[in-house]
Amino acid sequence: MSAKIKVTVWNEGRHEKSNKAAQEMYPNGIHGTVKAFLDKNDDMEVRAVTLDDPEQGLPDSLLNDTDVLMWWGHMAHHEVNDALVDKIQYRVFNMGMGFIAMHSAHMSKPFRKMVGTTGELSWGDDQHEIVWNLLPQHEIAAGIPEYFDLGTEEMYGEPFRIPQPDELIFTSWYEGGNIFRSGCTFYRGIGKIFYFQPGHETCASFHNPYVQRVLTNAVRWAAPKELVISTPTTCPHRYNPLVEIANGGIMKRG
Repeated sequence: MSAKIKVTVWNEGRHEKSNKAAQEMYPNGIHGTVKAFLDKNDDMEVRAVTLDDPEQGLPDSLLNDTDVLMWWGHMAHHEVNDALVDKIQYRVFNMGMGFIAMHSAHMSKPFRKMVGTTGELSWGDDQHEIVWNLLPQHEIAAGIPEYFDLGTEEMYGEPFRIPQPDELIFTSWYEGGNIFRSGCTFYRGIGKIFYFQPGHETCASFHNPYVQRVLTNAVRWAAPKELVISTPTTCPHRYNPLVEIANGGIMKRG
């Protein structure tokens, strides 16, 4: 990993072009808003791209230079090329790239492929949401209080069709009575995945300081750490034993 964490914020960017309320909430796009608060961190180098950019925003030169990929999608999941999804999965599973799925990215092709389920959930109109911190000792929850009031957000409710999370860090309550596993981690291969629910295109969640802190923490958590891998990252491969086996016994090599 480089001295700075190389973060790429990927956004569909379609709502900001077609929805006046989304334009007013995020005049520089959701990707621009996320990039702006991450740019305040000296240990991060942040790039922001959209689906309509050349090569869907992620040419090999950029994807292969990304430590953590943040993903926001909603209305155009189906337009994302399957070949790109395969490349993202390979980067996470085999190269340790982190992946952060934000809000409606629970239905994105990369997230669903990597966790292995549909990602479907219950949803409803915007409601008052309170986010509860269930795992305050976790790196992603650093600096986050016991709970925080998110204000108005799109209601996401259980059942949430994901695998059992490796860690459940946040859960949310809505005024209509629904609850939701709103902050979950998954370990895949040598990579880390974090799903975080806040972030509807017409709600102010990405302006919330606690949401910004969670996502900033998540970038540092998901970034690949220094790894010493002595075997190839693809199969099949032959691994030489650490000891020689001869005549039913063992003998140390070298």
